[in-house]
Amino acid sequence: MVLIKFEPAIRAKGIPMFFTTPTDGTTLAYEDYGTGPAIVFVAGAMLDSDMWEYQIPFFADLGYRCISLDRRGHGRSDRPRGGYDLDTTVDDLAALLDHLDLTEATLVGHSTGGVEIARYLARHGESRVARVAFVSSMLPFLKLTDDNPGGAPVAALEDMLHRIRTDRPKWLARQSQLYFAEQFGTEVSPEQSDLTYRQCLSTAPWATLKIQEAVFHADSREAVRGITVPALIVHGDADFSAPIDMTGRRTADLLPGATYREYPAAGHGLYVTHAERLNNDLLEFIKA
Repeated sequence: MVLIKFEPAIRAKGIPMFFTTPTDGTTLAYEDYGTGPAIVFVAGAMLDSDMWEYQIPFFADLGYRCISLDRRGHGRSDRPRGGYDLDTTVDDLAALLDHLDLTEATLVGHSTGGVEIARYLARHGESRVARVAFVSSMLPFLKLTDDNPGGAPVAALEDMLHRIRTDRPKWLARQSQLYFAEQFGTEVSPEQSDLTYRQCLSTAPWATLKIQEAVFHADSREAVRGITVPALIVHGDADFSAPIDMTGRRTADLLPGATYREYPAAGHGLYVTHAERLNNDLLEFIKA
């Protein structure tokens, strides 16, 4: 019998990799496919690297290095008791970029991932980043305040948190019925819908609660205004989770130099239902 020893240097790309954060020693998982200019995919809340299965192979085959992170409490990463505030999750993202020593990277964030990218740029600067893309993002500010009359009342957050605390699977099932905007004719298989539901259900319940709360209270208006690298904003006009008048259109108003793409009848899960169009828009943006 011949024993084969697999050294780290010849480990196949794509096998889940791990690093430890310098802030609190949390071990985070990430995936790294392909070679070439780096694209870092930042998942939405309750989702992990697997959400990008219709983007990563597309870009890796075209000669890009595709990196995705499992946020703490998500996927294969540790489930610590703390660190679900935005500053810490953004520091986790910064630690990944430092760990891989990335430069000229494209950051692509979905939903909460977009909020984290904006906070990352404000907190850590743009030295490692060439451009950013916000897909169905929760930017710029969800909460109703005197100077944010288009936001949602705190009562809406409290109702959501109550539903998560009392019957999280039921709440997620209701969300999944609207996630892909099937009521507007978008096509998605029952199996795909169930897969997304199970991905969200696998996230630590504590992380689900705390990240939803953190994103609702996050005022990212100044962070968005301060972005100087090229930016792409993609949003569906049938997004139930991040209503476009509250999010995508307002983000475009705050960042007039950005490229704005609005998808008719697309929901929050447009990275699945409109994957081909999204991939082509991202590719055009990256190559510009």
